Amino acid sequence: MHNQAYHIPVMLEECLSGLNIDPNGTYIDLTFGGGGHSREILKKLDKGHLYGFDQDPDAEKNAPDDEKFTFVMANFRDLRRYLKIYGVEKVDGILADLGVSSHQIDEPSRGFSTRFEGKLDMRMSQSGDVSAATILNTYEEEALHKIFGIYGEIRNAKTLARAIVSTRANIPFESIPDFKNLLDKYAPRGKYAKYSAQVFQALRIEVNQEMAALEEMLEQSTKLLNSEGRLVIMSYHSLEDRMVKNIMTKGKLHGELEKDFYGNPIRPLEPISRKPIVAKQEEIETNKRARSAKLRIAKKL
Repeated sequence: MHNQAYHIPVMLEECLSGLNIDPNGTYIDLTFGGGGHSREILKKLDKGHLYGFDQDPDAEKNAPDDEKFTFVMANFRDLRRYLKIYGVEKVDGILADLGVSSHQIDEPSRGFSTRFEGKLDMRMSQSGDVSAATILNTYEEEALHKIFGIYGEIRNAKTLARAIVSTRANIPFESIPDFKNLLDKYAPRGKYAKYSAQVFQALRIEVNQEMAALEEMLEQSTKLLNSEGRLVIMSYHSLEDRMVKNIMTKGKLHGELEKDFYGNPIRPLEPISRKPIVAKQEEIETNKRARSAKLRIAKKL
């Protein structure tokens, strides 16, 4: 299923260039999805090997039949554990595209998009216990307020949380249309599309524990890279981008950059560019999802 529509890879050339591929090196694509990035990496390998991680069972159907490739069905937060199983201690490059694949958004039954009438699901692995419906029907008002305010960055998060709690007391939320009826009342005038996308994003991040998984993945990645190895991460949300920037510039997720006696920074990585790379206008015109992508690249010192 070499389906370009599954997920058009964003900033493909920039990602490949950022990885600075050694034909005999070991590489990891942490967000395999439709395999768009992976297939291009494989073309540049000779005796090297690529491991493609994805927790979505649908993604395995896209795995290339190539002896230089191994598909690993796992969440990238378990990166080191799975690589150990394959006897991999160090790698030369790690790539992650943190956007939800187009396939997941376009598959109504997965419940990622407001465009369809599927169930309120949003589980990427399909095996997790908590769905979007679970959150909307069981979380306390304060927890909902935090999720929509922090992950969705919406202004009336408290009002929306209160409305959800009072609505579900009569009828629980089961489908996307149920929830959309409520969102219609609270979206700013003329801004429904953006507002609903932010609310759905917040639910998706909570359902899949994306921030916790990202923290664990970033901390493991810095330890896995060989000297001069590359970390290439594309994010679509300010919270994600801040975490990626912190690990690349400070070597840690929280706190200030440490310096030695001479004022030199103490950090395991060095950013390749000071500012994030963004997609060119031509790409944005053909792939709208590239619009909010920020690409950061660092090398291991």
